[in-house]
Amino acid sequence: MRIAIMQPYFMPYIGYYQLIADVEVFIIYDNIEYTKKGWINRNRMLRNGQDVMFTLPLKSDSDSKDIRERELAESFNRTKLLNQIKSAYQRAPYFAQTIPLVEQIVRHEDANLFRFLHHSIIQTCEYLGITTEIMVSSDISVNHELKSQDKVLALCDAVGASTYVNAIGGRDLYSKKIFRDKMIDLKFISPKSFTYRQFDNLHIPWLSIIDVMMFNTAADTANHIHNGYDLI
Repeated sequence: MRIAIMQPYFMPYIGYYQLIADVEVFIIYDNIEYTKKGWINRNRMLRNGQDVMFTLPLKSDSDSKDIRERELAESFNRTKLLNQIKSAYQRAPYFAQTIPLVEQIVRHEDANLFRFLHHSIIQTCEYLGITTEIMVSSDISVNHELKSQDKVLALCDAVGASTYVNAIGGRDLYSKKIFRDKMIDLKFISPKSFTYRQFDNLHIPWLSIIDVMMFNTAADTANHIHNGYDLI
């Protein structure tokens, strides 16, 4: 079995969905520590020719808490975020096709951070025709006190993985020898450049999947998800 394991992110870049589509089982971490300066609750979109950040505000809490223990702020204004996205992309060629999905995701009423993100990933995969089985890490019977590579190996063993695929940025985090000793093939996914017209501006790469879907058909986006990367 071919698997991947990642943190949840809010409307991440296309490489995240390439990783999901490449495997048979995609495991989303819910019981690991929230990373304050990561991409869990934020991403980038195009506005007035510039890449700008959009964020899900969180309730003030300990940064040592797991993702599943964090909550969206009561002040989170879903309509305001939607209006920012609509203003940025209302002239995009596939705005009408994409905005219903974005509305469904942003207006999701669950205040729990992990469940909100999990819902957004599931809905986006359905829209793009990605049929990979998605599991939640805490639902899998392993020693959840394990960290990093040891936890990945335990999850691989629990679900019977023969291949583990990770994002290219994780090459320095894992030992090919240790995976080989465990009879697991270790692969890394490297997205190819995907250049498309963004209004009349020079292309700004690796923005949120929202940007990709606003300027490309669902079919073209899905095609690049399935074919626009190398395995190393």
